[in-house]
Amino acid sequence: MQITTIGLDLAKNVFQIVGLNQANKIVRQKRLRRRQMLTYFANLPSCVVAMEACSSAHYWGRELRKLGHEVKLIPPKSVKAYVQGNKNDYNDALAIAEASTRPKMRFVSVKTIAQQDLQALHRLREGVVRQRTRACNQMRGLLAEYGIIIPKGISKLRKAIPGMLEDGENSLSGPFRALLQKAYAHLQGLEADIADYDQHLKALTERDPQVQQLRSIPGYGPVVSSVYLSVVGDGKAFRRGRDVSAFVGLVPRQHSSGDKSVLLGISKRGNRYLRGLLIHGARAVIKNAHKKQDAMSQWAVRLVQRRGKNKATVALANKLARIGWAVLTNDTVYEARYV
Repeated sequence: MQITTIGLDLAKNVFQIVGLNQANKIVRQKRLRRRQMLTYFANLPSCVVAMEACSSAHYWGRELRKLGHEVKLIPPKSVKAYVQGNKNDYNDALAIAEASTRPKMRFVSVKTIAQQDLQALHRLREGVVRQRTRACNQMRGLLAEYGIIIPKGISKLRKAIPGMLEDGENSLSGPFRALLQKAYAHLQGLEADIADYDQHLKALTERDPQVQQLRSIPGYGPVVSSVYLSVVGDGKAFRRGRDVSAFVGLVPRQHSSGDKSVLLGISKRGNRYLRGLLIHGARAVIKNAHKKQDAMSQWAVRLVQRRGKNKATVALANKLARIGWAVLTNDTVYEARYV
């Protein structure tokens, strides 16, 4: 019988497939080597190929689409509930195939090369930023052992270190002074790397019309806009703006039963990096909201007065995530006076 759905368990070298027919009965199971993958699917009639949204899934999704197949990427967490028995490649592939046939299953859109370029750039930049934070905290902690306390903030540490190295009257010993100088040179190298990544980011975003559309929204700078685009894409994978907010983790968790609805704090699901950036962008908008007269700024001012700055910041981040989806799906720019 003709295969209509294939569950594909991805790996580095050995791939497992399970084929289902229209009645969701198993009609084929096979193990493939990496070199056999494209040849096998090229000779297969068009069908639905389901995979977990994991490493290399977007690459295989693009390649299988070129061969005429419909690709569905499923979050691994959603597949777990359908695994029966012990974990092995066959059971994983069967669970993927079964999960793909569920009517309420949510799927991940396949990323384009441009989206993955932006994602790679941001992940590398984020890694260097974390290294810089660790280096600053380490230097601050070591200096505290010598009785020298530096206030929080990278800029304050950057200004204080050169003076300490030149001051021969402080409590720093000769060996530690040499170590501190080397650590400070390492910090300068990390900051140069971040500046280089920022230049690459600026060059990529200036050529992208969708990033420019997102930048018209208050709180969306080049970093927030490019990360949003790399994660959300063109927005067509989401039915409405609230789905994007839920995907990022900016909507309340729910613990309801019967007629009693209980809403808790935000769920914090989804992309942690994008959620943090949206909250930082909302914080910048609220900081200057009292100087502006547009509807969103006045709404933010009133919300701060009623609920406090922190809750208002998260609520505004939720709104910014929804506005970003509306801008992308309608192929337009943000209009502050739009009603």
